[in-house]
Amino acid sequence: QAQLVESGGGSVQSGGSLRLSCEASGNTYIRNCMGWGRQVAGQKREGLATIDKDGTVTYADSVKGRFTISRDSAKNTLYLQMNSLKSTDTAMYYCAAGSWRCTVGTEFGYWGQGTQVTVSS
Repeated sequence: QAQLVESGGGSVQSGGSLRLSCEASGNTYIRNCMGWGRQVAGQKREGLATIDKDGTVTYADSVKGRFTISRDSAKNTLYLQMNSLKSTDTAMYYCAAGSWRCTVGTEFGYWGQGTQVTVSS
């Protein structure tokens, strides 16, 4: 089991930045691979980034160069730094954990409740 709680969402103007946080608890092994995804209502959830226990990261092309995933294992917290935000980044953002294959597009077993990000042009 893993419990994931996101925070840090909000409204920002195009070109701005936000940092999302995800506090994680539960089974340590499940948290070896963690990631972020987002979903617009009525659309399929999109995987954005993953990070494994050694710090290896992967990104979706849509966010590469603008978003940075990181983790603080001592604080059991996952981060997503989002820069140069665009209106097309508007979505609900979710933290995820628990995958055997730590790369963007993988299936995660656990998801948080999400935090809304709205980017106005």
